[in-house]
Amino acid sequence: MRIGELSARAGVSVRALRYYEEQGLLISTRSGSGQRHYTEAAVERVDFLQRMYAAGLSSRTIAELLPCVESPSEETSDAALVRMAEERDRLSAHIADLMRTRDALDGLMATNRAHRERLRTATA
Repeated sequence: MRIGELSARAGVSVRALRYYEEQGLLISTRSGSGQRHYTEAAVERVDFLQRMYAAGLSSRTIAELLPCVESPSEETSDAALVRMAEERDRLSAHIADLMRTRDALDGLMATNRAHRERLRTATA
C-alpha cells in the first residue's frame, strides 16, 4: 500500500509516517518513481509505535525496544522490561518535579491572595 492509504488506515498523518521512517522505526520499499510502499504489517507497526509514543517514550527508546518485537526472546524481553522501567523512573522523577513546581506556585498564589486581602482591609 502507498503512504496515503497507510496514513488513512492507521489514523496518523503522512508526516508522522515519514518521521517514523527517518527514525528507522518503519520500513518501506520504493517504487521506480520513488513512491513509498508498505506491507499490511505496517498498519500494526504504526499502531504499536503510537502506543509507545502515547506512553511517553522517545523515538530513540522505541528503537531500543524494537528487538523485543522483531526477535522475541527471553533476553530481548528482559532488556525491554529494564528499559521501560528506566523510562518509568524518569517519568516519575519528572512528575515529582512538576508537583514541587505546582506546590511552589500554590505558595505564591496564597501569598498574593493574602497581600490582596491586606490591601482590601487597609482601604476599607
